[in-house]
Parts: sequence; structure tokens; C-alpha cells
Amino acid sequence: MDAISSSLCMNQALTPPHSCPIKWCSGGSVSRVGFSSPCLSTPAFPRNCARKHSVRVIRASVAVEQQTQKTKVALIRIGTRGSPLALAQAYETRDKLMATHSELAEEGAIQIVIIKTTGDKILSQPLADIGGKGLFTKEIDEALINGEIDIAVHSMKDVPTYLPEKTILPCNLQREDVRDAFISLSAASVAELPAGSTVGTASLRRKSQILHKYPSLNVLENFRGNVQTRLKKLNEGVVQATLLALAGLKRLNMTENVTSILSIDEMLPAVAQGAIGIACRSNDSKMANFIASLNHEETRLAVACERAFLETLDGSCRTPIAGYASKDEDGNCIFKGLVASPDGTRVLETSRKGLYAVEDMIMMGKDAGKELLSRAGPGFFNC
Repeated sequence: MDAISSSLCMNQALTPPHSCPIKWCSGGSVSRVGFSSPCLSTPAFPRNCARKHSVRVIRASVAVEQQTQKTKVALIRIGTRGSPLALAQAYETRDKLMATHSELAEEGAIQIVIIKTTGDKILSQPLADIGGKGLFTKEIDEALINGEIDIAVHSMKDVPTYLPEKTILPCNLQREDVRDAFISLSAASVAELPAGSTVGTASLRRKSQILHKYPSLNVLENFRGNVQTRLKKLNEGVVQATLLALAGLKRLNMTENVTSILSIDEMLPAVAQGAIGIACRSNDSKMANFIASLNHEETRLAVACERAFLETLDGSCRTPIAGYASKDEDGNCIFKGLVASPDGTRVLETSRKGLYAVEDMIMMGKDAGKELLSRAGPGFFNC
């Protein structure tokens, strides 16, 4: 049986923001069978004046070794990407399964299987240029269908609006904060960046909304890599600022890097941002029951509404789309949707309000999508 080990090394840079050296130190290690959570304990991180600070970077290396000794056969094999964030989401899933089902709390009952996806392999091009759907899910889904893993843990924003045949996705874990975080060593907010400053992001959604509000800024589109890689590039001065999903930073215990948080009105999030989805084979009722017990229904309905919006738009790989469904103080669903041109010169927005029930919310998402399709006109969603 393969045992997967991953060591997470932590950086703590404590010097003034303009020098920003990268310092590495040893962190904890994890292995499976017998996975323990990554060592993410952090000494106090002092903030520099005027919100200027260097950023902490976690570096991860994943090794797969052949375990020679005989071990217990895992009851559940969890398939995941190998980035620190993807692993954190897999650990969260594992911990919830262990807490909910006593038989899964035994040593060796759950195994983590790391799978490299197309999106992980091709880092030299913007995602929009690679094209296609499921860049970060296809290989994991294939392993699931082929019986190499039992469940698949995905970031829901990476999951295409269709699911592969022979798979179901009956579970969304409780959603994390959906907002985007602004990180900079020289400015307290996007508005304070000097004209001509460069913001790094791999997201066309973020790029279009930034340029729409701040056309004097530049956006480095091919700002790819995991959270740690992007923060390292920021430290090295490749860009003056970047935007990252706050959910990922929270799951990595790296929120001390955040300079400010953008409101929903400032930056509408990606469809299903902050949500984790867990899939299994459609004929595997045992796994379906295991993961359905973890489902957070409010999150599942919000994600269904947003994905109905996205599916109706059927945007191309180069169409910036944002959508967010939430519950208001009266228990109703509030949906906000947006489409834009990649250069931000044209942004179309809409909103809906209705019952927080699955049929009503899916209808809201579809109706909002139809409206924006009509307003955008022919050719808007073509590559």
C-alpha cells in the first residue's frame, strides 16, 4: 500500500516590508496511514506600521513512498490535489468523517491519495489559454470512476456545471468566508495603489472587476501557482499586490498576511467560492451515506443557485463570471450575479430575492443568467 507523506515548511519574515527576505524553517510532517494534520502553529506575527508587512509562506513537498510493511486496508481512500490548500480541505473532510463515524476513527481507516491534475501540471500559461473544463478535477474524477479512490474532495469553484457519468456529489461542507483578500506590502487597499501599480491574479473575474473600478492599474494575468507561490512572488516584488480567496487563507491559518478584506460589493466572488464538495460513485451507497452525513444544507442550496446561474450563462473559458447566493436576516435568498468583458470595460450585474428553498433558488439562478445573456447580446460569451 502506498503511504503519502507531506512536509509543510513555514516561513516567518519579520523584517521591514521593502526588504522582505524569505526565511524558511522546518515544520511538521504528515503521513498516511495514520494521517495527522499539518503543523501550522505560528509564532506571533508582528504587523508593521501603515499595514505594511511581509508575508509568511508555507512551502510544501509531497513524497509518495512504497510502504513495505503490511498495514490495514483503508475503509475510505480520499482523492485530492497535492497543494497545501487541497490537502487542508482533505484533512478537514477526514476529520469530520472520523468525528461522525466511529469505525472511521480507527488507525488506518482513512487514506489520503494525492492526484496531479492538468491544472497542476501546466503552470506556464494562463488558465484561460489552456481551455477546457475541469482542469483541476478531471484526473481525480477519473480515479474515482476507475475505483482507485472512494471519494473525491474538490473546491466547488473548480467543479464544472456537469458531473461526470457514474459520479454524484451529495455533500457540501459548511462554506467558509466567500470574500477576497487584498494583500500588499505598500498599500492598505486597492484604492490606495498608485497608478501604474501591478496586481497579480490568475482570475479573469478579479481582473475585470479591478480594471472596471481602477483602470489606471495593471493586472498580471498569468500569476499562477498555489497560495504560497503567489505570496513568495509578492515578497520578491514581481507585483505590488495580489488578491486571494479569504477562505483558502483561513484554511491554511495564514490570515495574518491579509492587508484588507474586500466587501461583496467591491469584489463579487466566484461561483461556489469557499465551498468544498465531496463526490463518490453513483453506485456506491455506502460512501454516499458516509459523506451525505457531512452535508451542510444551507451551503448546498447556495451553491446550487450559483451553479444554475453559471450553467445558464454557459460562459467560455474567457468570460469573467461572478455569483453569490446568501441568506438574509429574514431567511430569504439574496442572489447577486455579474458578467464582464475581460478588460473590465463592460460589466453587467443583476440580483434576485426569493425563498431559501432548492427549487426557488435554482430558478432564481437560471432567471438571472437568462437576463444577463439577453443584456449581453450575441458574441459576448465567445472566446
